[in-house]
Formats: sequence, structure tokens, C-alpha cells
Amino acid sequence: GALKVQKELEIPAIGGKDSMSGTFMNINVPPTLISFAVSIIEAQEAVSSELKPEKSHLIYVTNVRDGNGIIDFNQYKRNMSKVSELIKKGNILSTNTIGQGGIFVSAVKMAIGNKIGIALYNLDDHQLCEADYGALLLQVPIKEDIEKIFEGINYKIIGNTTDGEKIDVEYEDSNQNENSSQIKYSGENSNQRQELIKSKLSVSLDDAIKRISEPLENIFPTRTADFKETRDTENVEMFSYEKRNTRGPLTRIAKPQILIPAFPGTNCEMDSKRAFVKAGGNPFIHIIRNLSEKQLIESIDELEKKIRESQIIMIPGGFSGGDEPDGSAKFITAVFRNPKIMEAVKDLLENRDGLMLGICNGFQALIKLGLVPYGEIIKTDKDSPTLTYNKIGRHMSCLIQTRIASVKSPWLAGVQVGDIHTLPISHGEGRFIGSEEVISSLAENGQIATQYVDFDGKPSMDISFNPNYSAYAIEGITSMDGRVFGKMGHSERIGKNLYLNVPGNFDQKIFESGVNYFK
Repeated sequence: GALKVQKELEIPAIGGKDSMSGTFMNINVPPTLISFAVSIIEAQEAVSSELKPEKSHLIYVTNVRDGNGIIDFNQYKRNMSKVSELIKKGNILSTNTIGQGGIFVSAVKMAIGNKIGIALYNLDDHQLCEADYGALLLQVPIKEDIEKIFEGINYKIIGNTTDGEKIDVEYEDSNQNENSSQIKYSGENSNQRQELIKSKLSVSLDDAIKRISEPLENIFPTRTADFKETRDTENVEMFSYEKRNTRGPLTRIAKPQILIPAFPGTNCEMDSKRAFVKAGGNPFIHIIRNLSEKQLIESIDELEKKIRESQIIMIPGGFSGGDEPDGSAKFITAVFRNPKIMEAVKDLLENRDGLMLGICNGFQALIKLGLVPYGEIIKTDKDSPTLTYNKIGRHMSCLIQTRIASVKSPWLAGVQVGDIHTLPISHGEGRFIGSEEVISSLAENGQIATQYVDFDGKPSMDISFNPNYSAYAIEGITSMDGRVFGKMGHSERIGKNLYLNVPGNFDQKIFESGVNYFK
């Protein structure tokens, strides 16, 4: 079968990964085959599967099959060519394949992404529920010339989007079972004596999401034990500090030098460099080598030299030292506590009006060094704020929203208090904790820079919005003068064709603001 498809479509083989398919020591592995295919298109032509908030038709594009169930490949190629053409013209908003579970399952998956309702009709129960490999379900803007647009391919309109957060289905029931949700109707042909029966079905999207999520919740939990059943409704204070620190550096530089030290396990140095280049800076990645004592000493000596030549230090994200046990970023912290490095950092911040930025792993290092919130490398103690393991006890990777709570920092010169940004997070230790006294002091000084917020822009303790359960939904803090900034969200992971299916503002203008500080 695979060979026939390759030959008919003139495409190369797909890849495959076989499991161990048996037993290894005490592990029993069910026979598994995972196949996958990768192709290349222009990024702007990519169409995601979730329904978009626009009144639309749902169109079923299917194929002719022979007596053995094999599709007519000529028809299939015409269908796919037309769909590709329409995508390039912007006539298709979203699309999904129709596999196991049929049209109904495909429609549910499309609907739950943005909780957009659907009304399905013009189907029988087989089309509704049976797999139709090679077929597509398309979301198309409502237009009068649909027939002309889809001319030459095998299609039919089977529904439309609705305002309600539910899926309503009306379909021909071949089982002919009587129940209260069924409607008898006569065929259009007056000579046709047989009565057909239509069935109705309605499913709320919240119920669909719950049914999809529940089976694996105990294996891969999405909520912590203390608020699995209901959303956490704890009210969180919204911080706002609108006074800016207008002090600038004594020496202005058109193209400041940015030092980005890359430690073993760092994985965001290239994204960070790219962001600073785009912002007009001159970034340099310095690799910390630790294969031998000699290499490590040489790396530290070179790091000191680069710090004294730079105006900005940016500690990027990643998993330094494999996120060492009992606290991540310990290796970064140890390097920065070297007397030579401590003195160079002190000179940068106190004598040369320099800046420091730490994201994710970099934030963990800054807070363990005391650079946030204290603005200098000190010996922290049990009363110091810190970052610890996510409340759920595992790594979290998702998109979140943050609200600008303070514009005191030069790093936030390009935004306003209340601005909301969508950012990716990826960490296992991002939960900010601190005493009430410390947090109150941070708020009063305008050092709480950003907070995790829900879709209404309110700080939240719900794990859906505050993925690590940080106290007061704090995502980022600064030093007292704002020149050292640490945050968990990966502001550097931005680009023209990223997150095409996600609305929101992704650019906090952090890197531009840092560079412009010296101009």
C-alpha cells in the first residue's frame, strides 16, 4: 500500500520508527509503529487546523474509491492541487484531515482550539463517523461563488460556523432507530415511499474538551492535585508602576557590545544573538569550556576580558549543567562568583552604567546571585526571593500571556504599563517565591516588572495562565534601578513566521530598548 501511494503520487518514502515491540528486562512494550512525513512549503502558506473567528462554510473534500476502497489518485491529485491553489489565494482559513472517527472527530478538533461552534448537516452517519483517509475538512469564508471556486473537484458544503460554543449535528441515520431527537421526513421524489430518519446531536465544546482530556489526566496531569476539579479563583493583586527611570549612561554608544556567555546546556544563545542583531546591537557569544581545568580557567579569564569590553551582559536560557540537582543554574552562578568575574560585573554596573538581562536559566542565575532584586552579587539567604520547581512538579512548555506591571527598567522603555504580550515558556523551575515583606517591597519599588495574566488581562493563579504557580503571578523582576532584569518568558523567541495560528503581541521590545539605552 505504501509503495503504491509513493508511485501514484511520485513522492519519496515516509519515515518510520518501530518500538522494541516486546519485552526488555522489566519493561513490556506494546508493538508500535510511528510513521511520519515532512515536507517544505513557504511559511506564509501554512494553514493551521483550528477554526478562525470568521463566519464560514465547512466544506468536505473527498475522493472517488474503487471496489477495494482504493482512492482514484487522479481525482486525489486534482483535489490537492485545488486546495493548494486556494490556500495561496487566502480562500482557506483552516483545514484538517479526516481520519479515525470521521468528520465528527475532525470537526471537534477544529472547533475546540478557539471554542468556535459548528452546525453540521447534509451528512449520513457513515460519513459522520467513519475514517476517510485522503479527505479534508476545510473552513472557507462565506462567498456566493463557492461552486466556481471549487469547480473540478469532489466537494460538498456540510456545515457552517456558529456563535454558540457547541457542535450541532443533523444527519441521516441508517439504523432507523426511533428516539426523541429524530425527525422523520419524506424524500424529495414524490414516488419514493420509503421514509428517511434524521437524527440530531448536540455536544458542548467544554464537554468535548473534558472528554478528550480526562483519559490521560492521571498519567500526564495538566493540573495540580489541589485544584484539579475547579479553576483556582484566588484573587491576585495587579501591580502598576508607571514612573520611569530616566537616568542614562554617562557614555553614549551607537552600537553597544553585548556579551552572551554560553554555558554547557545553554540552548538559547543563537535566538538571543539574533534578537540583539535585529535591535542594532553588536552581540558576541562566549563559550564557557569545561572539558578540562585549563580550558575552564582560560574561559573565565576570557569572560572577564569580554565583560570589561561590553556594555550589556545577557545570560540566555537553557538547561545549564542539565539543570543541576537541588537548583538549576548552579554552574552559571559558580562562574559569576569567581572573584575576577564579580569585580568585572561590579565595574560594569556601578562605574559604567551597564545593563544585564537574564531569561529563563539566566533569570535563575541572576536571582541566585542576588543581581535581582538587589543589583549586586551577594550571598543570598533563606529570606531572599528565589525560583523553585513548578507546582505541578514537571517541566512546562506552552504559550502564556504576561502584563507589563512596571516601566521602571530601561529594558521596558518601549512598552506601557498594562501592555499584554504572548510569550513561550519552557522550564521546570520557574516558580517565583518570596516572603510577603519582600514582595511588598518589590511592588513598592516598581521592581515587579511583569505578571502572568488570563485572557481578561488579570493576574492569575490558574495553572492554565500561571504555569508554575508563581507567587502573585510574578513572571519577571528587576534590580532597584531597573538595569538588571530577569524573567522566565522567552522574549527572544520571536520571528516573522512564528506562532502563525496564535493571536497576540509577541514583541516586548526588550532588545531594542536595551540597545537604545546607550544611544
